[in-house]
Amino acid sequence: MDETQTLYQAFIFLLAAIITVPIAKALKLGSVLGYLCAGVLVGPFGLELAGNRLSDIMHFAELGIVMMLFVVGLELRPATLWRQRSTLLGLGGTQFVATTLAIAIPAWLFGLNHHEALAVGMILSLSSTAIVLQLLDEKRQMKTPLGRSAFSVLLFQDIAVIPVLAILPLLALGQTTAHFFSPENPIAVIEKTLTIVFVVGAIVATARFLLNPLFRIVAATKVPELFVATTLLIIISIVLLMNLAGLSAALGAFIAGMVLAESEYRTELEVGISPFKGLLLGLFFLSVGAGINFELLLKFPLQILSMLFGLVTIKIIILISITKMVKFNAQTTLMFAVILSQAGEFCFVLLTFASDHQVLGVALSQKLTLVVALSMALTPILILLNETSLPKIRVPEPDRTPEDFPGEYKPIILAGIGRYGQIVSRMLRAKGYDITVLEADATQLDIARKFGHAAYYGDAARPDVLEAAGISEAYLLILAIDDHDKILQIIRFCQKNYPTVRIIARATGRREAHEIMAMDAEATRETFHSSLYTGEQALRALGIPAYEAHRTAAWFKLHDIKHLRELTAVWGDEEKYLSRLRDNLALIENLIQVDAGIEVTDEDTLHPDPPANGTN
Repeated sequence: MDETQTLYQAFIFLLAAIITVPIAKALKLGSVLGYLCAGVLVGPFGLELAGNRLSDIMHFAELGIVMMLFVVGLELRPATLWRQRSTLLGLGGTQFVATTLAIAIPAWLFGLNHHEALAVGMILSLSSTAIVLQLLDEKRQMKTPLGRSAFSVLLFQDIAVIPVLAILPLLALGQTTAHFFSPENPIAVIEKTLTIVFVVGAIVATARFLLNPLFRIVAATKVPELFVATTLLIIISIVLLMNLAGLSAALGAFIAGMVLAESEYRTELEVGISPFKGLLLGLFFLSVGAGINFELLLKFPLQILSMLFGLVTIKIIILISITKMVKFNAQTTLMFAVILSQAGEFCFVLLTFASDHQVLGVALSQKLTLVVALSMALTPILILLNETSLPKIRVPEPDRTPEDFPGEYKPIILAGIGRYGQIVSRMLRAKGYDITVLEADATQLDIARKFGHAAYYGDAARPDVLEAAGISEAYLLILAIDDHDKILQIIRFCQKNYPTVRIIARATGRREAHEIMAMDAEATRETFHSSLYTGEQALRALGIPAYEAHRTAAWFKLHDIKHLRELTAVWGDEEKYLSRLRDNLALIENLIQVDAGIEVTDEDTLHPDPPANGTN
């Protein structure tokens, strides 16, 4: 009967997720809010379909948090930590200390003793790694300055959980004078500390000395399923060990991941966990939604909402203040503050831990748990409000402004000076062309300038930045940024306001190329030419004469580009597109097979059709 009840709950949870998450995504609310809404829908204050074993589902779903932190640990190679030491200690350390004090002092003023206030401050200073990383990933912001800075703050918080777990029992020790002089408490604290040291040491030693030989044995079998099974076995073993020791399983997984960060099998570990991690993270958010105690909210509405408002406000103020270290612009600063303004999943663990050790009372712990859950649910809504309202408000850039551009406009503007844009810039400079380079990533901008690129800070998707860079006088605009949505946004703006400017845009694949070409701009697929050259080299390696391999590649390029233009005309009609695509692929293969005696010049391969706006 218990198994049937558990399966029924799993069925209800998965069904609710399948219904609500796509709706939330369609409304641009994000999958996290979709999962939380699904939990509320099936929970005790919704349709009451979650049953009476929600805690069992919650414990199972916490495996998602464990797996996520294991993967985060895998990314923390010592070299990476050393490179990030300034932001890790600067942003992360400042945020943790400042937020702890900013929460603890008001809590003490409102009646908590100093031990309770400090515990509440440390616990609530943490943000949700699960929510933030998932939101950044959905918005493709992980590799941006925003993503890297947010990750540094989260990473410091995850590491800070270790000393927090050690400090909380000490706070319990000092609650009263009687407790302080009680002989049992110091012994209990020493035992707890030794347990933490022993368990962490056991995980580190096992991961360092036993797991790599185990992975070699598993890898030698060449059975992918066995590698996945081994990875899951490691995760579950860590959970069991940490639970036996009364410690956080997520913390143990994080430590194990850090130890294995230098392992040659780290990629396989991450790949093996990924499907389970995503599903269980969703289940975790769903169970958080189902576990929100609205009865407590109805009983103490003013107190709970005041605590929620105070928590989010304090965090946003602190986060905005510390962004001066990284000189974010106004938009990035607000997004950075909003996306980290919630309390985190470790708060559930630490609140339970603090309650069990009598640092916090049960009633206070329950209220804070509700505030944590509500703050997590509030984050996607705040982000949506930030994204929809901010574009209507013109805020001046605090660090670098369009006035930084020189007064003499240049005929070529290059947006993006990353790996892709650097090659374009070097080629143009080598031929004597003077260009204006726009780059929105301050770190990448500094690197480009060190190598002699005349680059200027600015987001090319902003009309005022483009205008300050001289778009009205420009002949050519090259879009080398890696954000396809922004590329389309820039093309639309230029074609509406500066239709004479010729645009060459970066495309990651055929779909993106079609969308760009459908807007009458020129598209360059970023992997097409390298793949073409690889194919030519492969033909030569197989014994095909060099001139024939080159001619084959040239013909393939000539006709592929020609047919790409033709297919753009039917882009959007899937049936016609696929039919014509199959015909074109067959035609290209036939032409390559019968191209003997037909000479293709390099000029033909470079310009299969005259560009609409002429040539350079």
